Amino acid sequence: MEKKRLIVIGGVAAGTKAASKAKRENPELEVIILTKEKDISYAGCGLPYYVGGIISERKELVVRTAEDFDRDQDITVLTEHEVTKIDPQAKTITYDNKVKAEIKTMAYDSLVLAMGASPVLPKLDGRELANIHTLRTPTDAEAVRKLVDAGKVKDAIVVGAGFIGLEAAENLHHRGVNVTIVEFAPLILPGYDEEMSIYVKNYLIENGVNIRTGVGVSGFVGDETGKVSGVKIGEEELPAQLVIWAGGVKPNVALAKEAGIEIGPTGAIAVNEYQETNIPGIYAAGDCTENTHLITKEKVWFAMGSTANKTGRIAGLNIVKEKADYLPGVLGTSIVKLFDLNAARTGLTEKQAIEKGYKVESVIVPGNDRAHYFPGYRQINTKLIADSTNGRILGAQIIGEGIVDKPIDIIATAISFEGTLEQISRLDLAYAPPFSMAMSSTILAANVLRNKIEGKYKGINPRDLKKAVENNEIEVLDVRTEAEHFLKAIPGSINIPEDELEARKDEIPQNKRVVIACKVGKRAYLSQHRLRKLGCNDLRIMDGGIDCYCYDLN
Repeated sequence: MEKKRLIVIGGVAAGTKAASKAKRENPELEVIILTKEKDISYAGCGLPYYVGGIISERKELVVRTAEDFDRDQDITVLTEHEVTKIDPQAKTITYDNKVKAEIKTMAYDSLVLAMGASPVLPKLDGRELANIHTLRTPTDAEAVRKLVDAGKVKDAIVVGAGFIGLEAAENLHHRGVNVTIVEFAPLILPGYDEEMSIYVKNYLIENGVNIRTGVGVSGFVGDETGKVSGVKIGEEELPAQLVIWAGGVKPNVALAKEAGIEIGPTGAIAVNEYQETNIPGIYAAGDCTENTHLITKEKVWFAMGSTANKTGRIAGLNIVKEKADYLPGVLGTSIVKLFDLNAARTGLTEKQAIEKGYKVESVIVPGNDRAHYFPGYRQINTKLIADSTNGRILGAQIIGEGIVDKPIDIIATAISFEGTLEQISRLDLAYAPPFSMAMSSTILAANVLRNKIEGKYKGINPRDLKKAVENNEIEVLDVRTEAEHFLKAIPGSINIPEDELEARKDEIPQNKRVVIACKVGKRAYLSQHRLRKLGCNDLRIMDGGIDCYCYDLN
């Protein structure tokens, strides 16, 4: 029987995973991977940490070499081989051997497209100057690190405030570089609501990173040697001996498009749940393909290593065993570490959920990652979003210096099974003081949101509170101690400690809505009951308390 051949275009995560899974399922299958890069399998998410010296050697970024695939799995890997054409009718590919400058064709029985994504680089004045880099490959990271190691970088501009941009900025700061992040959008961290994004922005500024949002780069300035020396932002020029362009990526689809492979509404390759394209026998996986959102069922595009690995595995399996496995959808679950702050998210933001037509309720709830009396505990703030008609969880964002991966994974799991707040609140989660609060932060947030939906209290989030204060629509009643209020407080707030409410009830405004504030929300919740007994009914509780208020304080 003639041996079947699988060709995989592209490596890194999706391509190598597809090739390996197909080969394991059918050892008789001939598998060939072609990639235009020098490295076949590397840790793209680790590149900023190589720049920062946390990962000391370049070789640590390389997961497997071409020789590893040949020796361990009998998979042929052709690096520096760029595929230039796919002919679905003839079932052939045309490729350019960059090493030997040869152009050849090769036949296939099955094909996997795993071409990944590329940085979006607009044509700006000075773009050709030296020391303007992207951060997508080990070669990119090596070039940046050599500059920093040589002591040639005093000021750096990072364009883009997604994960790679923020991680690059942090690692350059660790190396003693003065870093400025320039982000065209009004907020950093795509996928986070305003109050959570600003919280992270404030933290980064406090740690010495300069951040400019709502502005774009208009060009670059060079010195007499042809190296970048500055970045133009409108009429302003910021000094820079290094620029890292992390202003977004786009899926590599030109090859697929020319071959008649369908491109979806997101601009990425359209695939079904089995990762198959519109052409039988041609599959696609990773950053060049679109996904289905698990909640909305709409097409989305998330360029993430975790998704690339999963889709690559599914493609490889289905090539050998038709419709053997599938991916029902994704949530965009992600996590990032910035200095000592951790940030994680999953599902829909509150803004997205409202735009999609859900009847939304949300809370921000401070908690601890372990028992408050156990040494080393840290606070984490959970924003939980749910459908108020049925309690179904729609999304979450968690930030803080404590552990956030465990709670975000719990919530992502619950969303995947269409879980509700009630179900979350009944979970039997592990508890011991070194690992969690007795009632975990996740359960705590679910219970608070249940109370809010059930009408046991009315809340107001930091964003709406700021607007209401500015428009003089409310009065803020701070029930913390005088000392706490003196240190930081909402501008214009009235301070009546909770144990003085009865004695000073005449100071509480009667002709305006009153928002009760405290440190994290507990005292405000208890104070509302006391105030109701005093005849105050138009009350709101500040979500998350002062600890979660990201706007200016006195």
